[in-house]
Amino acid sequence: MRSRLLISTTVLAACAVIAAVAGATKPGSGSSTGSAQVFVPNPVQSLGDESLTDQKDADAAVPAAAYHAVQLTNLDGSGFLHGDYATVYSSTGNQAYSSTNTFAYTRHQDEFEQVMAYYWITQAQRYIHSLGFGVTRPGIDNQPQKVRINQYGADNSFETDQPINEIRYGKGGVDDAEDAEVILHEYGHAIHSSQNFNFDPEQNGAISEGFGDYWAVTVSDVVSQQLGVPEQEPLPCVADWDSTSYTSGPVHCLRRLDTNLHYPADLNGEVHHDGQIWSRALWDIRQALGHVQADTIILQGTNGYTGTTMPDLANKTVAAAQQLYGSAAANAVHQAFANRGIL
Repeated sequence: MRSRLLISTTVLAACAVIAAVAGATKPGSGSSTGSAQVFVPNPVQSLGDESLTDQKDADAAVPAAAYHAVQLTNLDGSGFLHGDYATVYSSTGNQAYSSTNTFAYTRHQDEFEQVMAYYWITQAQRYIHSLGFGVTRPGIDNQPQKVRINQYGADNSFETDQPINEIRYGKGGVDDAEDAEVILHEYGHAIHSSQNFNFDPEQNGAISEGFGDYWAVTVSDVVSQQLGVPEQEPLPCVADWDSTSYTSGPVHCLRRLDTNLHYPADLNGEVHHDGQIWSRALWDIRQALGHVQADTIILQGTNGYTGTTMPDLANKTVAAAQQLYGSAAANAVHQAFANRGIL
């Protein structure tokens, strides 16, 4: 889903000016917290209902039980969805605004996807902080990540650093920012960008796609557990809701983390396909060590990565496990990569 698509700097500047002018005329809340309702992580996963369809953004297409009340945090007090770790700076339709930081929208409203993006990116960064990054370790994308909502007409989303670092969430079928796992997948690319990850070699592109899929599942699972919202569909299925628009079912998945693909025999040069080799190894590391150790190791392993192949990063990830948690963890990480043929 990542692209180096070029975007006009004039258009971006105009959007920023419009947002600034609009904000200047409205009083802010002055508070860093607020309330909202969101999907956790998406209606198919939380309700266990594979029959749901988009129905042109209709509220009636999704039961009220799919919405969950949450607290928004790290807001800048402006009344807009701007904060420490995410900022919705451009969108189709009205920009979400509340003088009381109350953001309760439903899916037919453009503001709902804005809230989803703000909430899930902020939660991802708070999770990163809970692992020590930005606290006792160097931060990772520890900034207000710029996002644009429903401003890409195709059914696709992408993170780009040209001409600025931003994530654009598209529309078509299910609007991409209605599914937290699509939001988190793209944020996975932003994580790699902040670590100066080199996307250009083919295998590195596959690594980042695989990491994005894994990141979507691990963070959505952690947050779902924190909120007490049990996930009803198999965790290794990625983007259960968004994929209802382009998969036939009976189970809808963009991709999965539990395929049986092997390196290098199953490489075919398509980065999303090849990324499933990498994501399966990461999933197996999580199964062996739990999400805290696994995700700390995986994020640490990518810091300073300068290689070009899956074995390059696998070896660096094993070394990170050894440094952080010792030989038992390093052996588990090595075995996960060996099972995929990577080591």
